[in-house]
Amino acid sequence: MSKVKYYYDQETLSYRPITVTNKNHISNIILFVLASIFFGVTSLLILLNSDVLNTPAEIAQKRALKNYELQFDILNKKLSQLEAVVSNIEDRDNNLYRVYFEASSIPEEQRRAGFGGVNRYKNLEGYDNSDLIINTVKRLDILTKQTVVQSRSLDEIEHLAKNKAALIEAIPTIQPIKNKDLTRLASGFGYRIDPFTKVRKKHYGMDFTAKRGTPIYATGNGVVKRADNGSSGYGKHIRIDHGFGYISLYAHLSKYNVRRGQKVKRGDVIGYVGNTGRSVGPHLHYEIIKDNKKINPLNFYYGNLSPKEFEALLTQSKQENQSMD
Repeated sequence: MSKVKYYYDQETLSYRPITVTNKNHISNIILFVLASIFFGVTSLLILLNSDVLNTPAEIAQKRALKNYELQFDILNKKLSQLEAVVSNIEDRDNNLYRVYFEASSIPEEQRRAGFGGVNRYKNLEGYDNSDLIINTVKRLDILTKQTVVQSRSLDEIEHLAKNKAALIEAIPTIQPIKNKDLTRLASGFGYRIDPFTKVRKKHYGMDFTAKRGTPIYATGNGVVKRADNGSSGYGKHIRIDHGFGYISLYAHLSKYNVRRGQKVKRGDVIGYVGNTGRSVGPHLHYEIIKDNKKINPLNFYYGNLSPKEFEALLTQSKQENQSMD
């Protein structure tokens, strides 16, 4: 027999029994069932997201994944350190080693070329940690590319270092006519007045006036590539290939003292001043070419001029006068 429950009636100031109908019973049962289902589902979700219901294999996999994430994080930190080291080596390579050995610097684009356009990491997409994995693999690829380029650059620098003595002997560093034999420096490198057209145009060499027959000297070691009058305007002229991208040219000669293919050393007499070709008087037109680009010869006269002589030559070469050819 179920117990009778009472409630206090404030109007009659007495206790009255609580009457429970069948409808109340059904409502209570439904509420109980719904609460049980809600509590059961909530508990199941909590358990599924914890390690309580996981198998030992699943727990081991989760631990392995967390360990991999940790290892990737450590790897990325080490990559940052390596990138800083490689960047420092690249900077010294471009601004120290390659400058010292007169080699062209390697552009940034060349050091990192080959990583644009095609998506080479598509097979790594679609995973929970794809961004982390792709970023790490990409950084490794770029670092590998930089290391390969830098290794080749250092091989080139090593080759240049071994040939440094030959380079020093080859660079055209002396004046092609001795100061005592000069009448004057007629014209320097830059814009000058053309003696024939009277128009201001670029003069790609230096004109040294001297008496006909004055000796002309090789300014560096090399091989005579031309000794002829087959180039328009130069008359009888000589071209010496010094290697390392350097060529020196001597024009308007009266005669040669060397032949094509002959090896010469700095200071050898290679020819004599004349007035052949497009010229208004006896003089030597002298040019230096580096990597197919004509450059100012004045920057190379440190082999046989005193500071005072060089200063005087510098002052004369800056005058925008009329050239001799």
